[in-house]
Amino acid sequence: MNRESMLPQSAPTPPKVTMLSRHVEAGVHRLPRAPHHRIMVHASAATRSYCNQAGRYFVRRAGDIDLVPAGEEGGFEAETPFDTMEIVLPPALMERVAAELGGKGLISRLDTRHLLRDQRIEHLARALQSDLAGGAPSGSLFADSIGAALVVRLLGLDGPDTIHVSRLSEAQLKRVLEHIEAALDEPLSIDRLSRVAGASSSHLRTWFKAAMGVTLHRYVLRRRVERACILLRRGDLSTSEVAALTGFAHQSHLAHWMRREIGQTPRDLRRAQPPR
Repeated sequence: MNRESMLPQSAPTPPKVTMLSRHVEAGVHRLPRAPHHRIMVHASAATRSYCNQAGRYFVRRAGDIDLVPAGEEGGFEAETPFDTMEIVLPPALMERVAAELGGKGLISRLDTRHLLRDQRIEHLARALQSDLAGGAPSGSLFADSIGAALVVRLLGLDGPDTIHVSRLSEAQLKRVLEHIEAALDEPLSIDRLSRVAGASSSHLRTWFKAAMGVTLHRYVLRRRVERACILLRRGDLSTSEVAALTGFAHQSHLAHWMRREIGQTPRDLRRAQPPR
């Protein structure tokens, strides 16, 4: 196949990090300018292609990463079809995280990159892919966390870490914990909890883990599971009702995280209860 094509574009400037799974046919392709940064993680066996920008051939293997900053375009000719995971990062997210971490100057280093190998970026991409494939049951807090973690990693690719770790005050931590307890049945985004804490989202992530020993996302999930176990043991609510009251998307989502956290499903827990 030798037909020139234009890879489809995402919606303009998505407000949050998103991912697109693409199947690219053999042939000549244009990568048009976009208002967002693109991280492309190769998801096929070895594929040979000619890059117009670099003027050379590349052989991409599963896990190889290409970075295309906002406003940049490119083109290539693929010798065989391949699959790729394309992560979309809004520039506003990168600028906000860089500013919060005191690294505004790092943004200027962002440039087109080919054949990066970075296990952390690949791991984050696959975590996002898995969640989206399941209908995004983990909610906006998980997607927000993945996006910020990707940004932090990209900003640190070419230089030493510039993050200064401080901590939450006792009053800030108390406000966050109390808010989580009062709103376990509601969507708990990182932006919402940052406003409660009176701290930036990036600082809250770092400081919360330092204070509690677990990530903010994992803490919320654990508290939801613990609340669900209490309600399930009462025995007067269906599993679907318990899932809704504890912030899970559906009963399968609840069962998944109960199995992860306590090694039991809702059915296991109910069976273990003594007869009334």
